[in-house]
Amino acid sequence: MQEYAIIVAGGSGSRMKSEIPKQFLKVNGLPVLAHTIRAFRNYSHDLNIIVVLPKDQFFAWHELCELHTFKEKYDLISGGETRFHSVRNGLKSITASSGLVAVHDGVRPVISREIIQDCFMKAAEHGTAIVSVRLKDSIRNIEKDGKNLAVNRDNFRLIQTPQTFRLDWMRTAFSNAYQSTFTDCASVLEYAGYPIHLLDGSYENIKITTPEDLLLAEIFLRGLGS
Repeated sequence: MQEYAIIVAGGSGSRMKSEIPKQFLKVNGLPVLAHTIRAFRNYSHDLNIIVVLPKDQFFAWHELCELHTFKEKYDLISGGETRFHSVRNGLKSITASSGLVAVHDGVRPVISREIIQDCFMKAAEHGTAIVSVRLKDSIRNIEKDGKNLAVNRDNFRLIQTPQTFRLDWMRTAFSNAYQSTFTDCASVLEYAGYPIHLLDGSYENIKITTPEDLLLAEIFLRGLGS
């Protein structure tokens, strides 16, 4: 079955306290986004990779690729107003009638080949495969009246990417109008009535959001040999 990866990279550098978009920040000698693309290319040379970026970042990205002699093969697609619209733009670029599609955050560069492979395998079996990890800390629920209550952390999971789906299911789900409750692709598929299958991810698969995340990513990427 044909496999695709849509890598969505539309973030800013606001919480990073940087004027440079966080996907362009350098870690271990390469932009974050380059590490992410390379991780998926290392999974398979036949994988169809689609990178979704804001149109006004295309030039800066091409300059970075030239600067770092980054020549991995992928298709570059313009992003949309929200993550939902960006994923839908990437989805529209796929002409095949069937296949499997993994959607991944461009700022999650520490993704292992094993997890990517597991996602595609589980999606082929169940139709959906969502990477998640258990909570380490205790959590409390904040109620409207200001009270807070302890809840069982075993009943919750932290959701990561890749999130991998059957192509035909994705097309149906993303044909719906955008809803403010769409926080990720899994919520879009769930809204369309499809079952969500969770699988174990990795605590190293961090989403780079704040400055300390860059330090962690540097350490973790060394462990992957990047």
